[in-house]
Amino acid sequence: MTTERDRSVRRRKHRRILAAVLACAVLAPTVALWRFVDGLGPLDLSVAESRSTVVLDRTGKLLRPFVTSEGRWRLPIETGDIDPRYLAMLKAYEDARFDHHYGIDPLALLRAAKQLVVNRQVVSGGSTLTMQVARLLEPREERTLSAKLRQAVRAVQLERRFSKDEILRLYLTLAPYGGNLEGARAASLSYFGREPKRLTFAEAALLVALPQSPETRRPDRSMEAARKARDRVLDRAQARGVITVVEAEAAKADRVPAARHAFPMLAAHAAEQAEAQRPTQTIQPLTIDGRLQTSLESLARERAERVGPKISVAILVIDNATGEVRAHVGSPDPMNRERAGAIDMAQALRSPGSALKPFIYALAFENGLAHPETLVDDRPSRYGAYQPENFDLAFQGTVTARKALQLSLNLPAVELLNGIGPARLLARLRETETTIVMPKDAAPGLAIGLGGLGISLTDVTRLYAGLARGGAMPSLIRRVGENTPDAPERRIADPVAAWYVFDILRGAPPPENALAGRIAFKTGTSYGYRDAWAIGYDKHFTIGVWVGRPDGSAVPGLVGRLVAAPILFDAYGRLGVEPEPLAVPPFALQASTAALPPPLRHVRQDVPKTIASTIQAPLKIAFPLDGSRVDLGLGRSSDEKADLQLKASGGVPPLTWMVDGAPVVTTSLRREAAWQPEGAGFLRLSVIDARGATDSVVVRVE
Repeated sequence: MTTERDRSVRRRKHRRILAAVLACAVLAPTVALWRFVDGLGPLDLSVAESRSTVVLDRTGKLLRPFVTSEGRWRLPIETGDIDPRYLAMLKAYEDARFDHHYGIDPLALLRAAKQLVVNRQVVSGGSTLTMQVARLLEPREERTLSAKLRQAVRAVQLERRFSKDEILRLYLTLAPYGGNLEGARAASLSYFGREPKRLTFAEAALLVALPQSPETRRPDRSMEAARKARDRVLDRAQARGVITVVEAEAAKADRVPAARHAFPMLAAHAAEQAEAQRPTQTIQPLTIDGRLQTSLESLARERAERVGPKISVAILVIDNATGEVRAHVGSPDPMNRERAGAIDMAQALRSPGSALKPFIYALAFENGLAHPETLVDDRPSRYGAYQPENFDLAFQGTVTARKALQLSLNLPAVELLNGIGPARLLARLRETETTIVMPKDAAPGLAIGLGGLGISLTDVTRLYAGLARGGAMPSLIRRVGENTPDAPERRIADPVAAWYVFDILRGAPPPENALAGRIAFKTGTSYGYRDAWAIGYDKHFTIGVWVGRPDGSAVPGLVGRLVAAPILFDAYGRLGVEPEPLAVPPFALQASTAALPPPLRHVRQDVPKTIASTIQAPLKIAFPLDGSRVDLGLGRSSDEKADLQLKASGGVPPLTWMVDGAPVVTTSLRREAAWQPEGAGFLRLSVIDARGATDSVVVRVE
């Protein structure tokens, strides 16, 4: 007979067995789940990290995106970059409890299971947005229970590692939209032609609908499927109270886009250069002004078509104060093969024609060889075998240097270059880190003053920006936040000479229908009508324009004044600011021809016109020596200050001494003079003899 004690022992034994069975029932799946999770390995975010490089303007506006290494458009985006109404529709349609769950929504899973049982087919997958992100990070074709479990595990991992906003950003970046489009930003730009910051209800609904079946719902291939999917999203959004019935019906009446738009390609050449320099940097902000760039690209296209076939136009805008490049138009259309649009003509080496004449005059002014009111002779001259001619084959006779530069007369420019020496001009240009290309094995000759060398529009424009900065050359800055290189100052001219050139060029006759005296500008036309140039500047901006054929062939009638100058003045009008003149620097001599010192009144031509005449004249400054430091006691009391003694050797008296371009008053006809500095610093001393020969040195007085 079984006793009560035996029954109690059996009950305890049964409970232990049941507990063991239950423990195994719980432990086995737990161990299996642990081993499954452990087998997944760490979360791979490499897909999210591979994004398109985007080049932006100075305000953050998109200039040009680039595809990823896999050929996909996957643009970086933040949740604040997209219309909030899209986000509301997305959550209402895909994951109503996204802001509250931890990666898995049990209610959604139960709903999906019930629908599967009732309908005997999958109606909804029960996936949260976080689970969809997990699938996008680790894409797999199979739709199995194991794949769903994998997504669930990854979703929990994502929720533990990232904030809701970061998870949403991953979805906005990776969601597929058909073809090689990934992410809401790429889809909005491609289907709507604009950023997703402001979307209509119809557009927002379409962006929500497409990732569910991106290939079968592509609006550019299946408009009707895309429309039906969009309308279902609108119905769900209306049912959830995101939009009203009226708004839903109005959105359904909107047409679905039938084709893809091209991605933005502003400042295409500058963007390519930036991407090539830093290929691993996803976001690259440039100093370019997107509004101005758009306007100038339109101007370039319009004028190129007007000039003729195969014509290209390049425009560069520099902020004089900072050296920032505000616009870079390398060609009218980078995709136009007829115009060789892929070639950046702002960087191409071309003949500048007369565009470098102002720097001949600046060097002549700086060295005391001439003044804006100095008389120069525009008459036939020969320099050995070289016999230059004016563009119109006519001669003006005796004119001032001012008029000679304003009319771009060749003979006076060559005469001044002969006085200073072509090698000296070339050395000054190269000192500014300007790339100059000369014919192979050719020595610098007088022809370089009329375009006998190669130089780019970028370098020419930078040289003119140097004049606008009082002779101090800018370092071009192309990226936002980029600092000016810590390098010694390089000058193209001293402040007085730079202002003389500005004052002259501001008076140059403007093109037809343009106002005079607004900007200082100079044009250039290369030999054979191959290049037309126009460069203009004021206190704030410098703009360079080049027109021609990239292949270098001649274009009849391609003259800088007639073709490039009108583009320059139109471009200046699009800056949206009123031009401002340069301030008159100290020691600038504003005088008539008659009031100038005798040696400065007329550049004499009574010396042999031979190549040998380009050699520096025997006039020399004997004291102080070039680069020397002279202690005049300027740091002590005023009664101990000494005069700076000036001595010269050679030359033909009388001599005229100049300090920083201003004449030194002296009654002595000998080769010595004295001058009292106002303070310590660097000075440029020049001396001119009766024949116009010059010499100059730079010294520091203390």
